[in-house]
Amino acid sequence: MNDSIITYILIGITALVSYGAFQNVDLMNKCIFYPVDIKNKREFWRFITHGFIHADMQHLLFNMLTLFFFGRFVESAFNTIFGNIFVYPLFYILALIASSLPSYKKHQDDYYYRSLGASGAVSAVLYATVVFEPWNSIYIYFIKVPAIIYAVLYLVYSNYMSRKGTDNIGHDAHFYGAIFGFIFPFVFKPDLIPYFLEQLKNPHF
Repeated sequence: MNDSIITYILIGITALVSYGAFQNVDLMNKCIFYPVDIKNKREFWRFITHGFIHADMQHLLFNMLTLFFFGRFVESAFNTIFGNIFVYPLFYILALIASSLPSYKKHQDDYYYRSLGASGAVSAVLYATVVFEPWNSIYIYFIKVPAIIYAVLYLVYSNYMSRKGTDNIGHDAHFYGAIFGFIFPFVFKPDLIPYFLEQLKNPHF
């Protein structure tokens, strides 16, 4: 099996469902992350379905391009170290849930709060790459930055913006998705800890 097939399937499903939601408000409303309905109506599927819809085409393209560039690497790495093709999709779905739980706790009685997008899971994928290649380069506005440095700065930024709360971006999902993505490989494959520490000792960028 192609080591990237699950990534391509996730991108395809997300693109199709998102496009359908662009055309169908009812579908959008049924999938969107709405903590009040999760609490009062037990609509637990929203923890997952919100990751397959997006606000607009730009939002969709940004998340799917990031998933395309980093997801293929993480999928291949997971297939190799876990020896099971189902770990990667499970990781992705769990990342959607884990990245949403803090927002659910914070907004479960807020009738005005809604969120959508794959950002939590995509952040998890991005941060999983840091485990395997902490000194790999990430480009931010054409500036080359080591992945481990970007990871730290992005967590600080996401935490700050979440506390500030002045925009409509799901910074909590970004933050907790990133934490989940970084921790997941270590929890299920502790042998990666000495590997990661050894990589940190040998910076290259």
